[in-house]
Amino acid sequence: MVKLTMIARVTDGLPLSEGLDDGRDLKDADFYKQQAKQLFKNLSKGQHEASRMSIETGPYLFHYIIEGRVCYLTLCDRSYPKKLAFQYLEDLKNEFERVNGSQIETAARPYAFIKFDAFIQKTKKLYLDTRTQRNLAKLNDELYEVHQIMTRNVQEVLGVGEKLDQVSEMSSRLTSDTRIYADKAKDLNRQALIRKYAPVAIVIGIVLMLFWVKNKIW
Repeated sequence: MVKLTMIARVTDGLPLSEGLDDGRDLKDADFYKQQAKQLFKNLSKGQHEASRMSIETGPYLFHYIIEGRVCYLTLCDRSYPKKLAFQYLEDLKNEFERVNGSQIETAARPYAFIKFDAFIQKTKKLYLDTRTQRNLAKLNDELYEVHQIMTRNVQEVLGVGEKLDQVSEMSSRLTSDTRIYADKAKDLNRQALIRKYAPVAIVIGIVLMLFWVKNKIW
């Protein structure tokens, strides 16, 4: 059974639409929505290996497809047929591109296409019962294969992004620390030069002053 449906722009992770009544029968719905948003964030950084993937998370599976720089993602029970999940996403993709394709790149606010929820709900109902003649026909469609779609663990997928974020943060911190160290080194060198040459400058100044006073008197 389909639990969540979310659509986001891959280039920046901006949420474009989602199923508004999704998650009502899903325990910890906010937790899984947060995972989905983290996945979108990782995808926006170019951290994806395939345009189609399944991701294990608890008793569920995320399935997503990426096309036209848009990610269509759903969360389903593990027992829900993988082939139906991806055909559900294909139906959403085709309609979303048809209705909103020309506006995707210019969308500036989150959930700019929230009205697409009506189509999400209508389509989700068609895929609710896996035993209907329609869905059985889709399951038996040999032209649509999902065996080669990779399945990974959510900790593995999201962990990659977290590690890269940590590396980036450490790199920024090291750069900042290096600059601070360089500035302090310059200050120390300046102070050392002052301590080294200040006495000499004072002696020379006194000698010159005495010489000037002597000339004035004479």
